[in-house]
Amino acid sequence: MFYKRQIETDIINSLKNIPVTAVTGPRQCGKSTLVKELVKKLVSGFPKTIYLDLERPSDLQKLENAEWFLSAQKDKLICIDEIQRKPELFPLIRSLVDEWDRPGCFLILGSASRDLLKQSSESLAGRISYKRLTPFLWEELDGRHSMEWYFSAGGFPRSLLTPKGDVSYEWRENFISTFLERDLLQWAGFTPATMRRLWQMLAHVNGQTANYSTLASSLGISSVTVKNYIDLLASTYMVEVIPPYFSNLGKRLVKAPKIYIADSGLSAALLALRSFEELSGHPAFGSIWEQMVLSNIRGWYPDAEIFFYRTSNGSEADFVVRLGNSIFALECKASYSPALSEGNYHAIEDIAPRHTFVVIPADKGWPMKSRIDVVSLGELKHRLG
Repeated sequence: MFYKRQIETDIINSLKNIPVTAVTGPRQCGKSTLVKELVKKLVSGFPKTIYLDLERPSDLQKLENAEWFLSAQKDKLICIDEIQRKPELFPLIRSLVDEWDRPGCFLILGSASRDLLKQSSESLAGRISYKRLTPFLWEELDGRHSMEWYFSAGGFPRSLLTPKGDVSYEWRENFISTFLERDLLQWAGFTPATMRRLWQMLAHVNGQTANYSTLASSLGISSVTVKNYIDLLASTYMVEVIPPYFSNLGKRLVKAPKIYIADSGLSAALLALRSFEELSGHPAFGSIWEQMVLSNIRGWYPDAEIFFYRTSNGSEADFVVRLGNSIFALECKASYSPALSEGNYHAIEDIAPRHTFVVIPADKGWPMKSRIDVVSLGELKHRLG
């Protein structure tokens, strides 16, 4: 069964108006499945397509003489999967789209971040549009799975869509091993065993402010190396690094970023938690809920700026979201009966947001106080918009 993804319309509009569309996102989040499904929908008035997967040797062989091969596909939409494996294609793509002078020339897919791809595709400035696909968003599941299963399995399709918990857990363990032992081989200067230990340590301190010195001491490496490893995990969408929000220069603010594992199912696997029951009793449960809220906001509003707020005297808000000219404060509570702390109220006073939302894993929220509402994850999207 194909699950409709929120990003579909944006990708189709981009293909109809921009020469190159790039769909980025973590491995195994459904990019290839989505693109192949979209190609079926692109009917009259759109060119035929050719699909190249750069992890397939036969497709790589076709690009031995890339200029000749791609030039012969002039009247087609050329889809290239895992483009980060052959960054030398970008100058050729620029030359071809300038020659062809039409929208919908290339649809490229990559498991590297937009910023990382930009380093290779600077020559495509003004010719390329970036679209980020995340693992499944809550509303994309359309009530077909419980919140408890979404918590423990996460949003990766092959983890979430299996009916068996043990199969889901095994897939996530294999994903982690494959990512470390094969996928990261294209990036120089890291050790898989050290990266695994770091990833597991980050799962234990999920959502906390980064202490590079402590992590470095535990791993027996330098703080600079720890930061480089975290940057690599962030650039491949395996962690989210959230900067602090500086709204009041008169406050003593925490300046280190917060780091989240980018998927609740991966967090559970890194912590060796096989079920929702094990997960719900773990100290990381609350921070994993924060991550789930964060991931959904990323998917709903890719251009949103997301921060956290914390001062040395205990004022804090889990997230500060800037959408256009509007600022929202978010507090995430993995409870059906949430309460805000004195530090939360001080943070709201400091931030002066347009509105504050307390996000809980329930079906429906309620007004808490003036300009402060409790909302479900499903309601949050429409209240932010």
